Amino acid sequence: MSIQPADPSSIVRLSIGGKKFSTTVDTLTQREPDSMLAAMFSGRHVVCQDAEKTNFCQGFVFVDRDGKHFRHILNWLRDGVIPTLSDSDYSELLREAEYYQLLGLIDGIHSVVSKKREEDKDELDSELTRTDIIKCIQSERVRFRGVNLSGLDLSKLDLSFVDFSYACLKSVFFSRANLQCAKFRDVDAEGSIFHNATLRECEFTGANLRGALLAGANLQSANLQDACLTDCSFCGADLRSAHLQTADLTNANLEGANLEGANLKGAKLSNANLRGANLQRAYLRHVDLRETHLEGAKLDGANLLGAIR
Repeated sequence: MSIQPADPSSIVRLSIGGKKFSTTVDTLTQREPDSMLAAMFSGRHVVCQDAEKTNFCQGFVFVDRDGKHFRHILNWLRDGVIPTLSDSDYSELLREAEYYQLLGLIDGIHSVVSKKREEDKDELDSELTRTDIIKCIQSERVRFRGVNLSGLDLSKLDLSFVDFSYACLKSVFFSRANLQCAKFRDVDAEGSIFHNATLRECEFTGANLRGALLAGANLQSANLQDACLTDCSFCGADLRSAHLQTADLTNANLEGANLEGANLKGAKLSNANLRGANLQRAYLRHVDLRETHLEGAKLDGANLLGAIR
């Protein structure tokens, strides 16, 4: 049985990790028409009402996510309002917005967080401003090697071929920036935002990207060898032919990512989420997959010789 498209005013009952919410089809589909929630209730996709699969119980559609911030998501869908939260709560809400593919909310959170960072820039102690960066990238060859750029908003800039090696890039906002062929060797970019950025053929060898958001990023042929990617989000990212040898992907979210032809030799994938990922022709020899979530992943042609499953 599937949920059929209903009248916009029809009531929808949701159970988010056990917390109950009621809203309308109109609320779930209008503000963010390309979101997962809109897809569920617009009739574009089939959503099974099978109690045995735990996604439909006692009249509620069940979603296996923490319901802590779902009221903020509903308020965003109703009114377009970004809540006032702590930095840690914004981080949690951002992950939920990413899961539900709420691109407008993601951009709104980035805007609020970026404004807060600008207000706190003295505390972040960045050596340069966004304006300084824009002036610098007008020259032919740009290097920010070893420079502290923590907390800067560098979104939507053309930073292709820029050398950031050894720089401190904590909490930098690179969303939708063009960073093709940029160098990030041994950078500290913990908590940075690369949402929908172009990172083709970038070098991240030995980089610390713990907790970074790379959802929707284009990382084709990027070099992430030996990088710390713990708790990173690559949801829906393009990692075709990426080099991930000995990278630490513990607790990383790669749901729906395209890793066709990627090299994951020696990578740590403990509790990594690879549900629905494309791993066709990926190199996974001798990789420990026992604690990796691979439900729905495509493994056709993958090299799994010696992999522990």
